[in-house]
Amino acid sequence: MATKPMRNRPAARTKTIPIRIITEEDLRYSLKQGLDDFLTMRGDILLAGLIYTLVGIAAVVMTTNEPLIPYFFPVVAGVGLFGPVAAIGFYELARRREDGHRSNWRHFFDVIKRPAADDMSVVAGLLLLIFMAWLLAAGVLYYLLFGLWTPASIGDFLTTVFTTPKGWALIVIGALVGAAFGWLVLTLSVASLPLMVDCDISASEAVSTSWRAANANKAIMFRWGLIVTGLLILGSAPLFVGLAFVLPWLGYSTWHLYTRLIDRDAMPGRRCD
Repeated sequence: MATKPMRNRPAARTKTIPIRIITEEDLRYSLKQGLDDFLTMRGDILLAGLIYTLVGIAAVVMTTNEPLIPYFFPVVAGVGLFGPVAAIGFYELARRREDGHRSNWRHFFDVIKRPAADDMSVVAGLLLLIFMAWLLAAGVLYYLLFGLWTPASIGDFLTTVFTTPKGWALIVIGALVGAAFGWLVLTLSVASLPLMVDCDISASEAVSTSWRAANANKAIMFRWGLIVTGLLILGSAPLFVGLAFVLPWLGYSTWHLYTRLIDRDAMPGRRCD
């Protein structure tokens, strides 16, 4: 029986991948370059609009059924935790454009041909586990505040949440817990997924590099997180249709932010193509 050929990895690195300290100017540069990529390759709007909009609508429909109504906000907010995975195709398009290759929406799925594609799936699985942990935390918080109470309708639920002390406690504490999960996803993925699109590198090394880069730039990364959150909220407001613009823009911008965070030219044993 034929066996899957082993992928030849670069020799073990004796040094960690070098990172940079960035500034607000790097954020502005990344957003500007990301917008330029989006305007140049507008065909990807079809993919973003079809995939992410349908996922968002499905999440809303699922959580408006009576037993799942308490999970309405956690599920809708949690959709954003998968944003880095949904944006992988945009990293590939940005990489191709940077290297001078012809790029259009047909190359969106070429990312599965990258040497580190299997390792990308490992990080995607890690983000899925974080999403499940977020839902568990949200469920525990809801139970501590409301017990086994199940609202009769989404209107009943929203009225209770916005007009009672327990409801506001749910909002405030939930937002704080959600912010912690959001920061975790940001630190693990902001550089790791672009790095694996760019290079043949293991998931563990990519994630650890992303973690170091994010924590070395906490203030700037916090601002980046606020920008991402704000744009995702704006894009989600009109039935997620706005994500057809927001997701590609953020995807391309994250690629350019990665190129500022990681000193690619100084990477020891770098094997990228």
